[in-house]
Order: sequence, then structure tokens, then C-alpha cells
Amino acid sequence: MAVLKVKFTKTKRDKLAQILWILNWVSVVSGIILFSLGLFLKIEIKKRNEVMAKGDINSVPNMLISVGVIACIINFLGGKICYDCSDANKFSRWKLVMLPYIVCTFCFTFCILVGALMCYTMRNELEESLYLGLRDAIKFYKDTDIPGRCFLKKTVDLLQIGFRCCGNNGFRDWFEIQWVSPRYLNMASKEVLDRLKSNVDGKFLVDGVPFSCCNPSSPRPCIQYQLTNNSAHYNYDFLTEELNIWMKGCREALLDYYTGIMRSIGIAALLIWLFEVSV
Repeated sequence: MAVLKVKFTKTKRDKLAQILWILNWVSVVSGIILFSLGLFLKIEIKKRNEVMAKGDINSVPNMLISVGVIACIINFLGGKICYDCSDANKFSRWKLVMLPYIVCTFCFTFCILVGALMCYTMRNELEESLYLGLRDAIKFYKDTDIPGRCFLKKTVDLLQIGFRCCGNNGFRDWFEIQWVSPRYLNMASKEVLDRLKSNVDGKFLVDGVPFSCCNPSSPRPCIQYQLTNNSAHYNYDFLTEELNIWMKGCREALLDYYTGIMRSIGIAALLIWLFEVSV
């Protein structure tokens, strides 16, 4: 932006108008890219909103979508202005809107920077949302007969298989909740009754994990029950042997996945911001 009066010949002004017209249309494409990235992030978050607590985690994708739409509108208008600059009669009608337009472009460019920075500050909110959401999903894992919760078992199982993870923080989270549905408990069994009575809350707790925690690449058959009982398995020591279940918690696995996406989107948004500043 010139801060002093600069005189151009008609030929130079036409060339400058053509260059800026092209750059503005490239900026329209960058706006479409921003919109697409925001939409992609929103869809990825929505895919797993069943294991996320309600929160303000959609602020970043909403910001990117809004900025992308505004970018398309502003740069389309800028392209129109640049196109009309080659004609003195047409350009005269834009003189009154030039200052407001330039102010709007600076504000809009600042919003792109804010959106890019928000991609790097979203991690804490996302981590808390995943922690609370996964905690509740695991807690209601057994409620396959209760409307509104019956889908959680399938959701958690697919999550653990797809992301090669187990539990919220780790596989021991399954030791602290009853994840076996009461309909599959044999109430005539003394072992089951003793286990229910031994717990203050009357829960059926076991040192085992769902089958979706098993690592299919392990050469040994999956040990998913009595994980801490060495005598229950042949040639087994849970303290020294590498268990054949996923060791990483699903919160960490999902956080790494979304952090990678947001880091890539943040870099793309910063590059677009630098390009918009140059234009």
C-alpha cells in the first residue's frame, strides 16, 4: 500500500491492474482452500463427537469456514475493482469505496492470522473434551440395552481397533469400571456373586479389557482377561512381558491425530496469510 502519491502511466497502470486482478483471483482460490480446510476439520470432529464432551471445540473450524467465505467475497470484489482500473470512467465509481475496502481487507487478513494461531491453541480444549467424552463412553460401554447409549460399545470398539488404543489413559482404565453387561453375567455362579459383593458399589470389576484392545499382530493369542494374574497363563509375567494389547490410551491417540491435522491446517493458513499480506 502506497503512503505517498505515486504517478503511473496508462500502460503501467493497466499492467498493475492486470497483475492485481490475477492475484485477487488466486486469493479467491485460497479462500476456497480455507473454507475446505475448515469444513474438513469440522467433519473430522463430528465423526467422533460421541466420544467428545460438549464444548467450544468447533470454534476453529467455524472460524476457518467464515474466513474462507469472506475471503472469496472480498477478493472477488478486489478482482472487479482491479479489472475496472484499466478504464478511467469505470474506476471513478470505485473511488469512494476504496478506503473502506482497504480497511476491510486488513481486518480480514488479521482474521486469517487469528484462525491460523487458533489451530495451535486448540489442543488444550480438545484434550479436555476427549478426556471427559471418553470417560463417559467407557463408563456406559456395557449399556447396550439402554436407548441413547446402545451405540457406545460399537463406537468405542471401532475407535480402539482403528486407532490401536485401549481405554482413556491406558488399558488399566477398564479395571476400574464394569464394562461387561449384566445380561451376560451368570448370577448363579459363586465367583460372579463374590466379585459383586467384594465391590462397595456392587460392580463386576475384572482385570480384563474388551477384545477390541487386542493387538492382532501379536504372535501369542490375546490375553485379555486376568492380565495381572501370572498363574492364569503359561509362561507369563505381566510385569516384565510385553502385553499383547494396545498400550496407548485413546485420548493420546486421538489427540495426536487431531494435532497433526490442526498443525497442517495452521501451516496452510499461515502461508495464505502471508500471501494475502503481500497482495
